[in-house]
This record gives sequence, structure tokens and C-alpha cells, in this order.
Amino acid sequence: MQATHIWGDERRVTDAAVTIASARISSPSDPKTTARPISALRADAGTTITPTGIGVDRAFSVFQDVIAPATRAQDDPLNLAYIAAAPTRAALAFDAVVSSFNIFGGTWEAGAGAIFAENEALAWLVSLLGWPEEAGGCFVSGGTAGNLSALVTARHTALTRRGSRPEGGWKIACTTGAHSSVLADARVMDVEVVAVPEGDRGQLTGAALRAAIADEPGVFAVVASAGTTNAGIIDDLADVADVCEERGIWLHVDGAYGGAGLTAPSARPRFTGIERADSFIVDPHKWLFAPYDCCALLYRDPDLARAAHSQHASYLDRIDREAWNPTDLAVHLSRRVRGLPFWFSLAVHGTDRYAAAVEQTLATARTVAEAIRASATLRLLLEPDLSVLLFDRPGWTRDDYYAWSDELSRAGRILCVPTSWRGETVLRLAFVNPATDPAAVIDILTTTTL
Repeated sequence: MQATHIWGDERRVTDAAVTIASARISSPSDPKTTARPISALRADAGTTITPTGIGVDRAFSVFQDVIAPATRAQDDPLNLAYIAAAPTRAALAFDAVVSSFNIFGGTWEAGAGAIFAENEALAWLVSLLGWPEEAGGCFVSGGTAGNLSALVTARHTALTRRGSRPEGGWKIACTTGAHSSVLADARVMDVEVVAVPEGDRGQLTGAALRAAIADEPGVFAVVASAGTTNAGIIDDLADVADVCEERGIWLHVDGAYGGAGLTAPSARPRFTGIERADSFIVDPHKWLFAPYDCCALLYRDPDLARAAHSQHASYLDRIDREAWNPTDLAVHLSRRVRGLPFWFSLAVHGTDRYAAAVEQTLATARTVAEAIRASATLRLLLEPDLSVLLFDRPGWTRDDYYAWSDELSRAGRILCVPTSWRGETVLRLAFVNPATDPAAVIDILTTTTL
């Protein structure tokens, strides 16, 4: 039976979808788009899932008029909250192309060409790390999945090498500044977390790590940060690597946000020691200009990941295990080729432009930091390692910060949300969009915090 006998003629749907996608990709975002109460969305959208369907026109109308306006504009140049995403137009356009091809990216047999292209992009990241050419990995949905998959590999490797589970159970070590996903992954794995005291700048140091795990034989992995999400701090990677080598412990580096800084010559020296890590993640959808959802998970020795993650079942017996199967490298089986938009943008623009784009955001962060430092009303709290700035407005209360943030957000002027640092409410800016104008940011900050 032909599909048209079931679904009808869908050509008008596809034409309309392409038109809408093209218009959005080529247009600037609306900074005033934001979340709305569920009651308002239900009232405006009406019932959309029905036995007979609401039709093409009504479905597109609901999406464009109700659904899309109730989402935050992640690529707006003045969205400086959390870690936003600023994909290139090439990456956005090719994401639509990738979806239209409906490629299964779990096994080489099904997606060889696409996996080949993804691996080209991964090889560039491997070169930035200074790892051997045989290193590699795959793309997963985000940092939580990437960290989990790396830690599962680390635990399996430790079990294989030690031969048994340690008395007292498995443990990982990190600071309280590590990403929240590390604690979430530890709960999923049912392992304990050894909290290592932070250094004077909130970083993980070798000395503190050595002391914290001295009497912890169950530690199988250390998670270091190459740019914490809250403050952009890079841990003392070389010293941490020394301790891991002394103890025979897996070193995983979470560079979900900050790992993109490896592309910038001005920032690369701060990552010294990362070349000694056993695994690493970076989210291209954060600071490498790819659309959601895209995390690059890399292993120095991918064979260790295959040993931990390969799935075996009768319907999988024909998989060529000699080939590069992303299914064997992470906690997943079904998988879209989410790395292709990143690859396409890299291929179109070249790695030099990527380095320039990251350098641009670093320069923007430094310019704004200098203005805050010179301000009579604002105070810079930490010299930035990368492109995250923490600052406060002395005299303001928590309510003052939230009122200021909410007012500017509703006006569509800037998105800057409060966070916490050393137990105090402060403000935070995260620069990942090379289109952000530092002069506009400085003007807003200096005229609205008097």
C-alpha cells in the first residue's frame, strides 16, 4: 500500500515546512520570545491532537503563532544567560537537511557516510586535545549523556583492571563546582561522590585532590572541568593529571562549555594537561556554533569504550565490530547523526573562522569585564578564565537582582539572570555568540544599575 493511501498527498506540507524553515534560518531571532503559563498556551492552542487531525494550515498556525513565541531565543546576541547557543546559518540549514534524510547513525552498516563525516569533525577535536590519531568517539545528546558514558567506561575499565568491586563501593572525585550532571550521573550509576575542596578561585587542584582521595581506594575516576558552567573556571589540569597517573585513576575532563576555548590561541595555554586525559566532552551546541542537541564524546582509547558499551543481541549479530559504530561508544543504541550540522558548518567555514569566532567572544568578555572593573556601581568578582563573567552590584538584595533581571528580560533588552557565588546572589554573563556587541552590553549595565 502506498503511503499516500494512508497519509494523503503531503507535498503541500513539505513545501510549507521548507518555506518556514528558510525564513527562520535567514531571519534574526525575537528577544521577547519567552515562556508562558500552560493555561495560556492551552487556551491559545486549543486541542491539537484529535482523531481526524487539525490539518496542515491549523497545525502550522499553532506552531508559528503559539508554540514558537513561547520559547526562548537562544541565538539572540543579548541572550547572555545560562550557556546559550548561537549556531551558524550553515549549521541550522543543514540540520534541516539531515532530518529530511532520516539517517540511522548507530552503526556503520546503516550510516557509513554520515558517520565518516562526523568522524572528520571529531578528528579535528582530537587534534585540539593533542591526542593520538587513533583516539575518537561519537556524538551524543548533551553533557549529561557524555559524562555518563565516559564514567561508565571508566568504571568498567577499573573493574577489568582490578578484578573486583572495591570494598565500600565505587566512587568518583570532583569539586562542588563540577556540573550538576556529574552528581546526576553518579546517582544513575549508584556511585558515591568524593567532594574535593576548591582552590582560591573555585578550581580543582592536585594538592586538594591528593589529600581528598588518600584514603579512598574506591575512586575510579576524577572529573575535572575545562570551564565550569557557573564561573567558567578551568581546573589545574596538569596537577590533577599527575595525581591520576600516580593512583592509576581515570581522568575525565568535562569541557561541555569551555572546551571550545581550545580553538583559541589566546586561551589554549590554560588547558595545559588536557592532553593527558582519558576522556573528554565538549558541546558544539554551546560554543562551537552548532544547533541542539550535540555533544562530542571522545576517548583516548576507544577500545575501552567498546568493551564497556557494546550491546549484543541476535538482531545485532551482523554488526561489523571492526567498523566505527557509535552505538558501541556510549549509553545509546538508536541515534540520529547529530554531528552532521557541526561537520557541515566546519566544512563550509573552515577551522580558522571557528578560532576567530571563539576569539571574538573572548575579546567581548574581556572588554565587558574591563568596563565592569571601571564602573562606579558594579564589581567584578573573578578574573575570567574564558567568557563567563561574575559580578555584583554592591548594596542590592536578592530581590533587587531578580527584579532587574525580570524587567530587562520582559523588555527584550538583555537576558542576564542571577546566580550564586560564595553563598551570595550575583549576576552572570556568558558570552558564546560572536555577534554580541560589547558596547550594547556595557550601555545596558551602566545605565540600569545606578
